[in-house]
Amino acid sequence: MNRLEYAALDALPAAIARPARTAPPATGIVHFGPGAFHRAHQATYVDTLLESDPSWGIAAVSLRSAGTVEALSAQQGLYTLAIRDAAPGFRVIGAHSRFLGPDDAAETQALLADPGVKLVTTTVTEKGYCLAADGSLDLAHPDIVHDLGAPAVPRSVIGWIVGGLAARRAAGVPPFVMMPCDNLANNGAKVKAALVAFAAATDAALAEWIEAQVLVPGTMVDSITPASDAALYETVAAALGVEDRAAVQRESFTQWVIEDVGSPVCAALARAGATLTDNVAGYEQAKLRVLNGSHSTLAYAGLLRGHASVSEAMGDAALAGFVDAMIREDIIPTLQPVAGLDHDAYREAVLARFRNPVIVHRLDQIAGDGSQKIPYRLGDTLAAHRARGDMPQHVVVALGCWVAFLMQRARAGVPILDPAAAALATAAADGDAATVLDRLIAAKLGFSSELAADPAAVAAIAAAAQAAFDGNWAMLSPD
Repeated sequence: MNRLEYAALDALPAAIARPARTAPPATGIVHFGPGAFHRAHQATYVDTLLESDPSWGIAAVSLRSAGTVEALSAQQGLYTLAIRDAAPGFRVIGAHSRFLGPDDAAETQALLADPGVKLVTTTVTEKGYCLAADGSLDLAHPDIVHDLGAPAVPRSVIGWIVGGLAARRAAGVPPFVMMPCDNLANNGAKVKAALVAFAAATDAALAEWIEAQVLVPGTMVDSITPASDAALYETVAAALGVEDRAAVQRESFTQWVIEDVGSPVCAALARAGATLTDNVAGYEQAKLRVLNGSHSTLAYAGLLRGHASVSEAMGDAALAGFVDAMIREDIIPTLQPVAGLDHDAYREAVLARFRNPVIVHRLDQIAGDGSQKIPYRLGDTLAAHRARGDMPQHVVVALGCWVAFLMQRARAGVPILDPAAAALATAAADGDAATVLDRLIAAKLGFSSELAADPAAVAAIAAAAQAAFDGNWAMLSPD
């Protein structure tokens, strides 16, 4: 079977959306981390933008391995986006123009210095920015230590970006816009501070220039993107009639929220469907509490009730109704108003996404790392209600389900996937739910130590945990 490339586009079935171009576009963006999420998310916006402005092609840079960029290069940057939803579809994306791996340092450096590059984006995961626990640059991180001592070929994305900015400043070229696209809270401010701190370690004048001249808008991104697999490649080949080893898949819902810093770059992305706002934090808060909070609730309660996936859990009428009520009655009342964001419409969109039977999102995957996620996904909502004297009954039950989940796993000898797994298993190994909860609070595992000063909330969570552990689910319809 022939490989997907520009020469093959005319022969694709008429129903397949595809670029009108006959060759890769010009380069205007450098992207670090061209994994599946970038290709299924940001690149689709850029592909739309390219329909009206051919100068925005993406140079894909992979710092750790060459597999993805080699697969893209073999297909001239083309790949298929498969929409996995009730109304499936396929679209050939042609947003990428160049493909650089770990051995292409000189070419990457030249691109970062190129005046034609207007934007640098990143999807390198939270740990890829080499930040300390407080969100500042970790100057003791091995990659940062290396890059400060041997900046010619950096290991960290921070080192690469500062090197590119230094080259532009030396040549009198305006800086590019730097846009982190990982779901790191307040990512724009944190990444800019990291760039300034890195530069300040060797060049105070460069640090001042970055502080004054470089725009680093905050962002929030969202779209469920399952990993590509052999089944996807077979489905795409059957639909297109050509082989595509770089195909990606996602749900139809996609969201890219960008801080409006007054840049033409941001305005261009808005024309392609991104949301510009002066309140990215408000969108982040809604996602954490509505989407992530209900996701975690479905995971813990769903696993306790014998379900395996999100869509399966949403087929449980009692559980689905509980989550809907939790969002409406407990979560939305705690959210700050955000211009352009209708919280109730967002609730409906989230629940519709959860019902998607084509995306098999496993509950045991969502349930991982609870000790790190619970404080932000559910704990902040509890704290907001308790500060005004309210007891959010649904959130209390959701938190209790996490405690019951830990008890069930620990006593069945099933591994708990969490950085604090050993401590969680020890805390949940024996005793009733109240005893387990006291241990978790004392060890600051998922709950703050301040919760101990709120005996009413502690008692409510413990009661819900014991009921869930015992299989008493009358609490899914709290009065």
